Amino acid sequence: MNAPAETPALHVAAVLEDAVNRVAVGVLRRRGWVPHAQVHRGYGAAAGVPAPHGVPWVRVFGRILMARGQDPYRAWVRTRGWRSFITAQVEHAPVVVEVGGHRFDVRADRAGLVDAVLSVDLPPGRHPVVMTPQGGEPGRGEVVVVGREADVGLVSDIDDTVMVTWLPRPFIAAWNTFVRHETARAEVPGMAELYREVARRHPGTFVVYLSTGAWNTAPFLRRFLRKHGFPVGPLLLTDWGPTNTGWFRSGREHKLSALRRLRIEMPHLTWLLVGDDGQHDPDIYSTVAREAPEAVRAVLLRELSPAEQVLSRGLTPPESDEGAGPVPVLHGGDGHRLAERLDAVGRL
Repeated sequence: MNAPAETPALHVAAVLEDAVNRVAVGVLRRRGWVPHAQVHRGYGAAAGVPAPHGVPWVRVFGRILMARGQDPYRAWVRTRGWRSFITAQVEHAPVVVEVGGHRFDVRADRAGLVDAVLSVDLPPGRHPVVMTPQGGEPGRGEVVVVGREADVGLVSDIDDTVMVTWLPRPFIAAWNTFVRHETARAEVPGMAELYREVARRHPGTFVVYLSTGAWNTAPFLRRFLRKHGFPVGPLLLTDWGPTNTGWFRSGREHKLSALRRLRIEMPHLTWLLVGDDGQHDPDIYSTVAREAPEAVRAVLLRELSPAEQVLSRGLTPPESDEGAGPVPVLHGGDGHRLAERLDAVGRL
């Protein structure tokens, strides 16, 4: 009989983070705090969508955090910058998920994150989700279910694509992330109108907001997108803190793996990939376009101003978006110009 495979040892950073978090959770429990579920918008596929899971399904997202009071949602939404990163997550918490009249038992990961694919047959549209952690308070959210009649998906970066943050600049990034309220940030002109026009021309368009930002900022990002009239869609973010294997996470790998997964999960959609030319989006989107050109409708890159370019990457040459094959790669300074160019090539 073969010996069971050993579980890889956690990186020292993860071990330290877990130890501090356990102490914090213990202290908060003694003060009367209990686990609360913060539910993020998920997505899924209706019957008839040729998906890898073989049956209709939904993917649900949430975080299990210690909180006091019956309804901490308003506090989470209104918490300013850095305070949103001061949380105590409940690692490996048992959670009951209710969706579509069914109950499922799932478990959070070491960071308190819930990311689970569940077999449930729902019609296209938005459906409520309830998560209840063991011994804690429930949280409510929803899933967006894509039907087989849909033909277009839109993946959008957030920072410097729909929201002006100057995020690559270390000091301004820290100010924007940890101090300023997210709703004070400015919208990139025309982007919401572009996305709404795509959704108008293609009913059932599946919109996804993909960012290397932390899940801690999800309530504020949802509020920003709603305030500026962006179409409803799930956020695909990353965890805040060390990984199981290192101090830092790979933002490029997060985006690339998410895009590949979406393409596999929704094989009937052709995708508009929207980002900016300041960091890694040109290379990431070109990689996806080369791998599956038939699945990519167009790549749209918001052009940063010369000042933004210098502050974004210094004097490093921009990453090339060449090699996307037959997929159009379109550039524009804002959503209005991108819409014009997309329409001109017949891909709007």
